[in-house]
Amino acid sequence: MEQRGRLTLPTDADMVEETLRLKELLGADALRDCDGTTMPDELLSADAKKYATYYTTRKDNEWAKANPEEIQQEYLISDRITARSNTLRIRLMKGFHTEQLKVNEIDDPKRWWEVIDRTTGEVVPTDQWEYDKTTGEVEIHTIPYHQYTVSFLAFLIWDPVHMYNFITNDWKDAPHQLTFDVRQPKTQKHVKEKLKQWCIEHPDIDVVRFTTFFHQFTLTFDEQKREKYVEWFGYSASVSPYILEKFEKWVGYKFRPEFIVDQGYHNSMFRVPSKEFKDFIEFQMIEVSKLAKEMVDIVHSYGKEAMMFLGDHWIGTEPYGKYFANIGLDAVVGSVGDGVTMRMISDIKGVKYTEGRLLPYFFPDVFCEGGDPIGEAEENWLKARRAILRSPLDRIGYGGYLKLASEWDGFIDTIQHVVGEFRQIHENMQGSSAYMAPFKVAVLNCWGNLRRWMANQVHHAIWHREIYSYVGVLECLSGMPIDVEFITFEDIKNGILDNGEIKVIINSGDAGTAFSGDKNWIDEKVVTTIRRFVDNGGGFIGVGEPSAYQFEGRYFQLSDVLGVDREMNFSLSTDKYNEMDPEHFILEDIDGEVDFGEGMSRIYAQGENYQILCMDGEYSQLVVNTYGKGHSVYFAGLPYSPQNCRILLRAIYYAAGMEDEMKKFYVTNVDTELAVFEKTKKIAVINNAKEARETDLYVHGKKVMHLDLEPMEMRWVEY
Repeated sequence: MEQRGRLTLPTDADMVEETLRLKELLGADALRDCDGTTMPDELLSADAKKYATYYTTRKDNEWAKANPEEIQQEYLISDRITARSNTLRIRLMKGFHTEQLKVNEIDDPKRWWEVIDRTTGEVVPTDQWEYDKTTGEVEIHTIPYHQYTVSFLAFLIWDPVHMYNFITNDWKDAPHQLTFDVRQPKTQKHVKEKLKQWCIEHPDIDVVRFTTFFHQFTLTFDEQKREKYVEWFGYSASVSPYILEKFEKWVGYKFRPEFIVDQGYHNSMFRVPSKEFKDFIEFQMIEVSKLAKEMVDIVHSYGKEAMMFLGDHWIGTEPYGKYFANIGLDAVVGSVGDGVTMRMISDIKGVKYTEGRLLPYFFPDVFCEGGDPIGEAEENWLKARRAILRSPLDRIGYGGYLKLASEWDGFIDTIQHVVGEFRQIHENMQGSSAYMAPFKVAVLNCWGNLRRWMANQVHHAIWHREIYSYVGVLECLSGMPIDVEFITFEDIKNGILDNGEIKVIINSGDAGTAFSGDKNWIDEKVVTTIRRFVDNGGGFIGVGEPSAYQFEGRYFQLSDVLGVDREMNFSLSTDKYNEMDPEHFILEDIDGEVDFGEGMSRIYAQGENYQILCMDGEYSQLVVNTYGKGHSVYFAGLPYSPQNCRILLRAIYYAAGMEDEMKKFYVTNVDTELAVFEKTKKIAVINNAKEARETDLYVHGKKVMHLDLEPMEMRWVEY
């Protein structure tokens, strides 16, 4: 087994001897610094690659203070205020932290701000409002009892990630780091020269880890230094008059702040993206990739590798966008919160290698009294491991303060076990891919492949009651023997189903969101194309409110395909005669209740070809339906669990009409899974439970072995 390599460890100035000890113990071949830490000079001669975190947009307050007009900017929207007379004054910074943000009083408010009557949706003419610099208020001529907002530009006078780290780690003495706009010519020239000088002054650094390039995802704090708004996919902080004037010339129409603030939703991933916002993303990807390539070329000219952190200032570097590969990066590194976020990193093309930072970060919010870093590490690895077997990272590593990890009893032993299993995977697969089902599954939403493995998330692997029942679908898929595509409604109309590779479509989400599809479901070409696809033998799996849009007497526009609809109180007068029959291929492995998470209320079966497998009182939770030669499956919700992974796997094979194919490679216990590497004749059987499990292994439909697995064990067998 590989004893060394594929591992990056963090270090700090006071951890030289311990770093060297752990480097040998764990077989690390790379060392890195982190935000708030320093790479000790004594380690620069160590036998390992040295990573240095590099910030293009901060850690140069002298420059930022000398060029205040080129500090980064963000579009903000004020509170919604109700007018009670013919005039109204709105204090812009109410609810925002003035140490982080400062109103842009340099550029013309009448050109770049927008006042909107939110009762009518109309823009208030610029001659009907004025900005008062002395009070920081906008005075508006109003209609009594209408609500108003002001959308305005503000300077980011404290880098959001530095502010987050400052608060999280309780830093006391570190000065607030300003953040400057590298897109602007003067700062751009300065930053390039500074990078060249840095490369000269750091000859021992092998890998420059850009964190990231130019624009921070939206991370805004309130007056009490609490997170007010976090949108990991948000473009609100990628704006300035300089950038927006270039956008107007590129796109051919006038920019509006509303394209960014989006009624106060800030273009959340859950919003169906407007044409204007998609145009802005496209423009930013083009411009950011060009400039990022120039930074990467500088690094390469000094014989160093360029690595991008998929986080912090990653906006505009969409890794599944059309322009990402043009940047010429050697590597991408990102934080692995679960199987979904692991796949988000490992599936990236256009780089030489991918690296994942496993959790927990070595931060005091985890390594503290009441914290459970070992438990977090185990949970993180259980989810990441099953996905790594399908689409492996090339490397793993950790971040934070090494001292916290080394002093926590038993934690280093846990890391040692994780690293050992990670190396076993690479040794046994030998560059080959795991067996996949002989068909593809497509996840259908408004974002498609641009936001691959990012669907139904707010930001990085954060649990929310509203979404876990949907993210679970992707988490299950991340470790399945299934080739997953992410497609849009435009892809459907453009014939992506015609080549026969896709056998099952999954649509999962709440009505009105980008993930369910909203108005796309009253597009005649979309619904008829999918009906034809299923009628001819395809499969459709819906979770939550698939195809949902109230129109022409139906809520689920594919209610005929799904065999279900949702009672919106309009058809209470119509009797429904639903009865449960749980005997079905999908539930053959399942003992006990099925977990539907938050579920979906008032789902009733309808038509002539349905079978209800699970019910909640009088309403349905799991329904299958036959539609012509094809099949559909409806789930009220599907949070991640090993049991739900098995249910979804069976549902996919059923929907594809290929049930017999499922046991080509198979394990019986729902807490166990397998990955088969036909090239190397190796099978990995994993126990996803923290208790011992027994399971039978099937190869080509025949039982070949009974296995007794230890808690969390990964067993390699030959076939």
